[in-house]
Amino acid sequence: MPRSDEGAGPVLGAAVRAYEDALGERLVAAYALGSLAHGGFSPAVSDVDLGLVLADPLLPADGDAIGQVATGLAAADPGRYGRLSVFWGSRATLAGTEGGGRFPALDRLDLLHHGLLLSGSEARAGLPEPSRAELLVTGAEFALDGLGGDDVLALLLRPEALLAEGIRRVTKLVLFPPRFLYTAETGLVGANDAAARRYADAARPGARLVAAARDWRTRAPAPGEALAPLEQELLPLYRAFVGDHRVRLLAVGRDDLAARFDAWQSRLGARP
Repeated sequence: MPRSDEGAGPVLGAAVRAYEDALGERLVAAYALGSLAHGGFSPAVSDVDLGLVLADPLLPADGDAIGQVATGLAAADPGRYGRLSVFWGSRATLAGTEGGGRFPALDRLDLLHHGLLLSGSEARAGLPEPSRAELLVTGAEFALDGLGGDDVLALLLRPEALLAEGIRRVTKLVLFPPRFLYTAETGLVGANDAAARRYADAARPGARLVAAARDWRTRAPAPGEALAPLEQELLPLYRAFVGDHRVRLLAVGRDDLAARFDAWQSRLGARP
């Protein structure tokens, strides 16, 4: 397990044992993903990401079994397992020859480049990497679903309400756009530190806020420290990200998604 796991290792270990019991021989391999695998894990704000590779073909009951284990763990101890996020599929679904499972393109890339084998036998040999276009589209769809709604817009417009939701929520909303941009520009997994550094070094809109949020992942801001940067730079950061991705989506022929980003840009106000 990487450095600075501080309690996440036992969470993953218990989750893997629960999945071994539930899935038996259907579980081929279990991997640590995310910041536990590629570095930068923060006990205060990071998710605990687990990847499961099952035997082919996937069965209709697999999804229910995986969901029931995750739900049971979180219900038994939400403090420990509430941040557990489970990705799953088979070699065929990871290769794109069959549908099913839950392994978006960016998480597949993370598995291939950084996944740490926790249980079972190595299952990644020969699997293809997602294309740059697939990474862009998957990230854009995630951003629209997770960041483009009225609930997030309300927090962007009222940073004091965002702060009231806690520093974990703050850092996620600030650092998601630089991570998406990092992947779109490099084709690599946008780890928080690398993505924030690249964005801040480029002096883009919201760069100071991004640099500060990177530090807030390990050092909670003092009272009053975060409000002014959020008020000044959060909306410009989102306008820059949305405008950038609109152009990129047009370039890969996804006019449908570009139109949704254009509508999102209008809701955010003035263009960067």
